Amino acid sequence: MTTRSITDRLGGLAFGGDYNPEQWDEPVWKEDDDLMHRARVNLATVGVFSWALLEPEEGRYDFAWLDAHLERLHANGVAVDLATPTASPPPWFTLAHPDASTVRPDGTRLVHGSRDTYCLTAPAYREAARRMAGALAERYGDHPALALWHVHNEYATLCYCDHSAASFRVWLRARHGTLDILNEAWGTAFWSQRYTSWEQVLPPRATNWHRNPGQELDFRRFWADEVTAAYREQRDAIRAHSDRPVTTNLMLPAYQNIDVWALARELDVVTVDQYPSAPGVDAAADVAFHADRARSLGAGRPWLLMEQGTSTVYDGDRVLAKEPGDILRHTLGHIARGSEGALFFQWRQSRAGAETWHSAMVPHAGPDSRIFREVTRTGEAVARLGELAGSTVSAPVAVLHDPDAWWALGVDGLPTADLDYHAALGRAHRALWDAGVTVDFAHPAHELSRYPLVVAPALFLLSDKAAENLRRYVADGGTLLVQHASGYVDERLHARLGGYPAAPLREALGIRVEEYRPLRRDERITLSDGTRGTSWSESLRTEGAETLAAYTHGMLTGGPALTRHRFGTGRGWYLSTRLTDADYAALVARLLDEAGVGPELPGLPPRVEAVTRHAPDGRRWRFLINHGAESAPLPASAHDLLTDDTVSELPPGGCAVLRIT
Repeated sequence: MTTRSITDRLGGLAFGGDYNPEQWDEPVWKEDDDLMHRARVNLATVGVFSWALLEPEEGRYDFAWLDAHLERLHANGVAVDLATPTASPPPWFTLAHPDASTVRPDGTRLVHGSRDTYCLTAPAYREAARRMAGALAERYGDHPALALWHVHNEYATLCYCDHSAASFRVWLRARHGTLDILNEAWGTAFWSQRYTSWEQVLPPRATNWHRNPGQELDFRRFWADEVTAAYREQRDAIRAHSDRPVTTNLMLPAYQNIDVWALARELDVVTVDQYPSAPGVDAAADVAFHADRARSLGAGRPWLLMEQGTSTVYDGDRVLAKEPGDILRHTLGHIARGSEGALFFQWRQSRAGAETWHSAMVPHAGPDSRIFREVTRTGEAVARLGELAGSTVSAPVAVLHDPDAWWALGVDGLPTADLDYHAALGRAHRALWDAGVTVDFAHPAHELSRYPLVVAPALFLLSDKAAENLRRYVADGGTLLVQHASGYVDERLHARLGGYPAAPLREALGIRVEEYRPLRRDERITLSDGTRGTSWSESLRTEGAETLAAYTHGMLTGGPALTRHRFGTGRGWYLSTRLTDADYAALVARLLDEAGVGPELPGLPPRVEAVTRHAPDGRRWRFLINHGAESAPLPASAHDLLTDDTVSELPPGGCAVLRIT
C-alpha cells in the first residue's frame, strides 16, 4: 500500500485539507460542496478531533452524523482521509479515568480543557484508543469515499505519571536485563544513585538539580518506542477491517518525541505537517527542509503533505501573513520534493475555539477573498500535475539525522546550551539549499555509499556501529564533513575516553580532540584564513590530517580549527567551531566542489529553486520556483505544465513545472 494507491483512487495528486463539518450547519455544508468543487479539492481529512461526538459516552458510538458527511463528500467527488480522534479524549473520559491524564515532571496532573491531555501508557487510554480505531474501521473499512486512514494526530505528549513509571521499568528490563547493567549504563555510582530494586527506578521527574543524563536519554527512547507501539495497535485494529493505507502525521522535528526512522517504517505512507517559523525566503527554505526530511523517512518513496498553514507563518510569539503567491510556491515546494499532493489545516477557518485564528483555505472573510482565490489557483495548478504521480527525487548529498543525538543534546549538565541539534541540521540543509543542491537525510548507520558528500552537523552521541560506518564511508571514497562536539559520547551517554570523537571516526578524520572550549555568548573569533567562528572551539591535534585553517586567539593560537584528511580513497573534514553563516556557506561550496556535486540546474540566479522528479520510465519534470525579486531567464525554453505553454523565464515569485523528457 503506497501513495500510488491513493493517487489512483483520486485520479491525480491530492489537494484539500482538514474538514470539520461538525463545527457548522447545513447551509454552510452546501456552500462547502460548491467551494470544494471550485477549488479542485479531492481529499478531506475528517474526524481528527471528533471523539466526543463519535463516542458521547463510554462504549456508545454515534456514527450517523459521520455517515451523512462521508456520503455527501463522496457524492461531491471528494475522497476521505479518515482519522481516529484519539489525540483529544472527551470530558467524560477524563472524569471516568483521571489516572489517564497527563502528569508533568513536577507532579502536576493536567485536567481536561485542551487537546493531547492523556497519558499514552495508561491502560484505559490505550484500550479506548484501540476500541475506537476498530469501531471506525469496522464501519467504514470499505466505504467508497475512504482513501486513507489517519491514526491519531501529531503524537507528542510526554507523561511522568505512575503508569509511565511502571511501563518505563518494563522497557528498562527488556533493554538492560539486570539492575547491574542499568546502574553501569546510567553511571549511578555518581551522586549515590545506585538502584537496588526495580521499584526504585522512576521517570526523570523534577528534582533538585541536574537529572541523571542516562535516565533522561533512556526515558526519551522509551517514550518513542511507546508511541510506535501505540500507533501499531491502532493500525492493526484498522487492518482487521480495511485494506486502505494507514498513516499518522509527523510534525516539526523538535515537537515530537519520536524515533522518526522507526515510526516511519511502520507507515504505509509517510505524511507530515509543516508550518514555517519565519516569513519570506526563510519559509521557502523551511519547506525544503521538511519536504526532504519526509521523503528521506520513507526511503525516497513518494509521501504526502498532510497539513500546511494556508496564509500564515509563525515567528516566535507572532503569527505573520504569507506574501501573495506563497500558497502556490510552498505547495509546489513540497510536491517538487516528492509529495503526492498538498493538504492544509484547515478547510474553513473556525469561528470559535482554541484555533479561531489559525488560517484556513476558506478564511473568515469567505470565498470573496484573496486567500480563497489563491487557494483556487493552487488547486488548479495541482490538478495539472497528475502525470507526476509515483515519480521520485534523488539527492547527491546526505545530512545525518539521529534522534539519539538530539536527545543526548537535551540532557542536563552539558557545557553550553548553544548546541541546538535541529538548528544545526537546519543550518547545514540551508547552506546546501542556497547552493541549489537537493538533500537527503540519513541515519549515521545507514548505507551511505551513493552520496558523494555527507554532512554530520551535530552527532554529539555516536554509536560504535555508526562510527565504524562513517569510517568505512570515507575509506571507500566518500567526502565527509564532521562538525564540532561530535562523537563525544557513546550510545549510553558515556564520554569517549582517550580523546574525541569515537576512535573509528578519529581514524577517518585524522584528528584527536583533547579539550572542548565553549566561547562566551557574544564572543567572535577569527581563523587564520579570515573566516570567523562563534559559540564553540576545541583544542585538537592532527594525526595525519592537514590543517586548512588555524585558531588565532588565546591558548589555541596556531592550533588546527579546520582540517582535511585523506583516508582510503575518501576525505574526512573536521570543523571545530561554528562558522558564521556566510563562511559556512563558503565551506559547503568548497566541499561540494571537491565532491564533484553541482547545483540541480547550473546557471540559475540566486533564490531560484530547482528540483527534478523522475519516473521509472525515464520521464522527468523540473520544478522551478523563483523566490527572488528579479526575473530569472531559464537556460532553455521548455513546456510548462502549469500554463500549458512554453516558458523561457520566470517572473519574480513565479513558478513552472517543466516536462524535460
